Amino acid sequence: MPEIPELQHIARVLTERLRGRPITNVDIQKPIVIRLPREDFEAGLLGAQFEMVERTGKFLLFRTDRGSVMAVNPMLNGRFQWTSGPDGNRRAHARTCFSLRFQDTDDPLGIRYIDERYLGKVYLVDADDLDTVPVLSEQGPDALDPALDQDEFLKRLKRYRGQVKNALVNAKFIAGIGNAYSDEILFNAGIHPFTKISTLPESRRGELFDAMRDTLHWAAEIAETEIGQKIDTKPREFLNVHRKGGEPCPRCESLISEVAPNRRVTSFCRNCQPV
Repeated sequence: MPEIPELQHIARVLTERLRGRPITNVDIQKPIVIRLPREDFEAGLLGAQFEMVERTGKFLLFRTDRGSVMAVNPMLNGRFQWTSGPDGNRRAHARTCFSLRFQDTDDPLGIRYIDERYLGKVYLVDADDLDTVPVLSEQGPDALDPALDQDEFLKRLKRYRGQVKNALVNAKFIAGIGNAYSDEILFNAGIHPFTKISTLPESRRGELFDAMRDTLHWAAEIAETEIGQKIDTKPREFLNVHRKGGEPCPRCESLISEVAPNRRVTSFCRNCQPV
């Protein structure tokens, strides 16, 4: 699942490449992911220009010059891919849901949205109606929102009584963190993923906030370098513990544990994250 570090860079690249280029073709192959009638989606985008692509939580918001927004929630497997240009892949992909082509200039350009399991959701709404988009309207503050300071983080955390990892991946608490980076945040904070929030001292909760910010900024810099223009990639090899079960911990060399309660893989070091 793409999370803040990848999506933040992808939004920036999409803005740089697509801004001000009229959409000349809308080709829908698998309408299941599009949450409005096919003809409305096509008419709403054809001839429009994207002015900016923003990230909020795990959503990408494509703002158009018509005052509308294409809101994309890629869920587990959704991703965009260039279909033309020097970094494009022109071959059709079996799981392509829709493709967009842009006005042909010296840099012919197109993108496709691919979703291996068709779990993503795509909306096209007026900018004033973004609060009608499910999940987007319900999520809490973005994990990198400057307005989310430590005091606000701690205040929100007090509302939760379950395990700390479950809170981190709950978009209603904090938006933008998923399975991979919750593991990394907890590793950097030295907190066991199944620790009950109610047992965490105030000082440890503050360390959790600091680890969240530090981890996401650290990963965002690496993701920017490793993704570059290849917006369909999701680099994760550099992570310390996530999906590294059985490998030595980079801090203490104990073997990293990996369990999958409720089919969600959780990776951690029992030595570095005792409680």
